[in-house]
Amino acid sequence: MVLRKTYPYYIANKPLEPNHELAVVDKFTGELATRVPLADAVAIDRAIARAVRAAEPMRRMATYERRQVLEHCVKSFSERAEELAFALCVEAGKPIKDARGEVIRLIDTFRVAAQATGQFVGEVIPLDITSRARGYTGMWKRVPVGACSFISPFNFPLNLAAHKIAPAIAVGCPFVLKPASKTPVGALLIGEVLAQTNLPEGAFSILPCHRDGADLFTTDERLKLLSFTGSPAVGWELKKKAGKKKVILELGGNAACIIDRDSNIDECVQRVIVGAFYQSGQSCIKAQRLMVHASIYSKFRDKLVEESKKLKTGDPKDESTFIGPLIDEVEAKRLEDWIRSAQKRGARILCGGNRKGPVLEATLLENVPIDEKICSEEAFGPVSVLSSFEDFDEALQQVNASRFGLQAGIFTRDIEKMLKAWDVLEVGGVVIGDIPSWRADNMPYGGVKDSGLGREGVRFAMEEMSEVRMLVIKA
Repeated sequence: MVLRKTYPYYIANKPLEPNHELAVVDKFTGELATRVPLADAVAIDRAIARAVRAAEPMRRMATYERRQVLEHCVKSFSERAEELAFALCVEAGKPIKDARGEVIRLIDTFRVAAQATGQFVGEVIPLDITSRARGYTGMWKRVPVGACSFISPFNFPLNLAAHKIAPAIAVGCPFVLKPASKTPVGALLIGEVLAQTNLPEGAFSILPCHRDGADLFTTDERLKLLSFTGSPAVGWELKKKAGKKKVILELGGNAACIIDRDSNIDECVQRVIVGAFYQSGQSCIKAQRLMVHASIYSKFRDKLVEESKKLKTGDPKDESTFIGPLIDEVEAKRLEDWIRSAQKRGARILCGGNRKGPVLEATLLENVPIDEKICSEEAFGPVSVLSSFEDFDEALQQVNASRFGLQAGIFTRDIEKMLKAWDVLEVGGVVIGDIPSWRADNMPYGGVKDSGLGREGVRFAMEEMSEVRMLVIKA
């Protein structure tokens, strides 16, 4: 299987190939994989104008019509699953097994959105709470906000785009999408499927462009909502420029995982292997900070190191590869530098630490000063840090001693500790009995502090992409 030589971008539902200026490389070999058009300001302006015009036709679409669009996507993605997975493997360097898993989540996200179209309801409100309101009845419904701007990242080119696109269709919002310029193919394949539907003209545009040419996605006042997934540095800067529009930010993290004294070590190790190294560690909820009770620390550490050393690195197209390349060699070198910096200050490398081009081995460290970047910042690669704790409450405070707050994982069988973690941890989600990297596509997902603003997860994204409209009737 190979990628096509070129792919079109989409303006107002139509495929166009005005140029082929954006080269997409195979992230493992570094060779040219395909080319796609690169949008300029004129194309982006045109797409936004068409999205604004499509707002009313999108709002008028019947529930069953929106559901049919989403169901068509589910069917088509299912039929083309291996094509989508291969494209993801090439353009993102994602191990093929992980790529297939992402395609499944793409399908799930559209399926959940199809189901949600008929469940998006309002309420009747009794207003006669005082004599002044006697005889008044109220009710509210949610209506789409209008044209939306979406910016998706490189690490989940299919599913994180889906978490913007599918809710928008379900609620009735037209949109313009900027996929990451390093991984645009997945979003363009979604566009190819959407172009087969009866969405109103202008309902969607998918336009790869470089970051420095994408200002209109953020600043254009015709857009009513901006949803961005990416780095905190970029996300918060975009919020400053967004003006009056609503903003949703899904940003980074350095997720912690607590392994308490009553945990099953073998089971925890297998799950932590996934949390630390799946997707080659390029996930904002990867298990980066591993906090293990002192009574089981040595046994857990030794077992985790043993299992980590077994992981195969290399060509993501190989079915047995667990860790593929990072998105580019620059990122791999950055992580290598962070590891060396921690080493100079007394950190011990338990396994890994070696790099070959964009591929970094599964790496575990201990005795890392908490202010080292590999501990305090987002690693976004196959590196995790171990530490021990004696007191559970102190471990919770260690989790909170971060500027990030996306998700946390807690392995414990103690119900009081579970509830305390839920109450105390300053994160968007607490996962009990599993890694922080676990997510279902219908749950509310998002962070606090520097990790973001607002929530995704289909129904919750639909709420963000809509607004309440009240009706008051005097009898």
